[in-house]
Amino acid sequence: MKKIGSYQAKTNLPKLLEKVSKGEEFTITKHGVPVAQLIPISRAKRRDMQSSIEKVLKFRGDRSLGGLNVRDLIKEGRKY
Repeated sequence: MKKIGSYQAKTNLPKLLEKVSKGEEFTITKHGVPVAQLIPISRAKRRDMQSSIEKVLKFRGDRSLGGLNVRDLIKEGRKY
């Protein structure tokens, strides 16, 4: 991922957006410290999905349904 300063990013935003739309990624820095990323929206959605899956798996941990079946729980929920 290419790094670009915040002033340079502001000055060249239309060009950067064109490059991002073609798949390039940029890290925007302020005084050399990374503060933001420009990435194609399709990759951002994929990252959000991966992050959500990781959070669910972490939350789930070693928990189990205690012998219950998901289909039975769904059917039970439909009764009400």
